[in-house]
Amino acid sequence: MRNLIVSAALASLSLFSFGVQAEPITAGQHYVQLQKAVPVSQPGKIEVVELFWYGCPHCYQLEPALNAWAEKLPADVNFIRVPALFGRTWDIHGQLFITLDLMKVEQRVHKAVFDAIHKQGKELKDPEEMADFLAEQGVDRDSFLNTYNSFAVKGQMAKAKQLAKAYQITGVPVLIVNGKYRFDVRSAGGEEQLLQVADYLIDKERAAR
Repeated sequence: MRNLIVSAALASLSLFSFGVQAEPITAGQHYVQLQKAVPVSQPGKIEVVELFWYGCPHCYQLEPALNAWAEKLPADVNFIRVPALFGRTWDIHGQLFITLDLMKVEQRVHKAVFDAIHKQGKELKDPEEMADFLAEQGVDRDSFLNTYNSFAVKGQMAKAKQLAKAYQITGVPVLIVNGKYRFDVRSAGGEEQLLQVADYLIDKERAAR
């Protein structure tokens, strides 16, 4: 009798385990395939784009998991960030990011900028305020201000706006894989699932080569 009870318990556990397994990743539910693919920045590599905003609390919350994931990406995958420019503060922070990227200091101060806004309560809406803060991070103040107002930055901002339109995004954070697939935390089912969907689509693109 005891063996029957144990067997029944194991069977129930097996059924429960099967029920909580992740459902298959499917188009239209976990991600959207764009009608028209957007060209990638480095042909030959599988591109993953994160569209974000420095002022977005959800983007800030995603940062640790996304960074840890991005650091382990294989050599055939190119991960890049693109600021979403929806006007006003979005554009100001986007201009800040693009300036840091062109100065090749973005990776060094990216986290500090996020922390300044979400932990220290800084708004970073004024170039002078930005320059003062970045000087504390070791970024040359005059070089930052000169770059911030440059034609190169304005050109990159125009490009970022075109990409957001082509990707048909309405909010952030959102990921785009190889210019074809768009998904976010909500559609994926959570932060961990977001990265699982990204891995799935990376493998899908790799297999299609």
